[in-house]
Amino acid sequence: MKKISYWYLFINLCLSVLLINGCNKAADNQPLRVGAAANLTLAFQEIGKDFEELNGMEVDFIFGSTGTLAQQIENGAPFDVFAAADTKFVEGLKNKGLIIPDTEKIYATGRIGLATKATNPLEVKELKDLLKPGIKKIAIANPEHAPYGMAAKQALEKDDLWEQVKDKIVYGKNIQDTLTLINTGNADAGIIALSIARNEKVNFSLIESNMHKPLEQSLGVIATTRQEKLAREFIEYLNSTEGRRVMREYGFDLPGEDNTNG
Repeated sequence: MKKISYWYLFINLCLSVLLINGCNKAADNQPLRVGAAANLTLAFQEIGKDFEELNGMEVDFIFGSTGTLAQQIENGAPFDVFAAADTKFVEGLKNKGLIIPDTEKIYATGRIGLATKATNPLEVKELKDLLKPGIKKIAIANPEHAPYGMAAKQALEKDDLWEQVKDKIVYGKNIQDTLTLINTGNADAGIIALSIARNEKVNFSLIESNMHKPLEQSLGVIATTRQEKLAREFIEYLNSTEGRRVMREYGFDLPGEDNTNG
């Protein structure tokens, strides 16, 4: 009886080891989940494709407003990397033990500008143009949780226009949603990120960077990730020569480089 008992024990132990190894392997093959600010949509889709081809691993991007993503991470969302549009959100999560400290990095600085639908005959090249009678609705991202929306509000306040236009403001959930409001005609004009304006659907005029606080963007690896190695590799690729080339093409200013966007 003892021999049979030991035999069953040995079999169960082997099965347990196989099960654990199988689970770990399954975890290793899971897509890398990156929670990213909506202004990164175009640039990160391109970078993600290149990273997948290089590493043979799938990357899932979840784009949204930085504040909303940060809240989701606090509530246990299973992200591996968080790429924010404002350094304070990554810093806040790090202070709560939710970001691996040595992975926190500034990777870009963004810019905003005025946008109208390409077919809109109204010319909107300066902030004061938003006072034109034909501009009934102005779209910006919600400044309560979207850094690019906050920058838009700051620019309007600095130009003493906020009080004059605030009743015309319609809020997008994030900067991509703000672009949709413009393209669908639900807003006559808006303020969006330079990084998502690279298409023929909008007329775009850059707003001077001194009109708002710098849109420094940072990222970090989530402390609860089961894909730390891959997450670190993604950050490394983003900051590589090729990753920086893509970010530069989408209008971002990069750490260690002169401002090339005016």
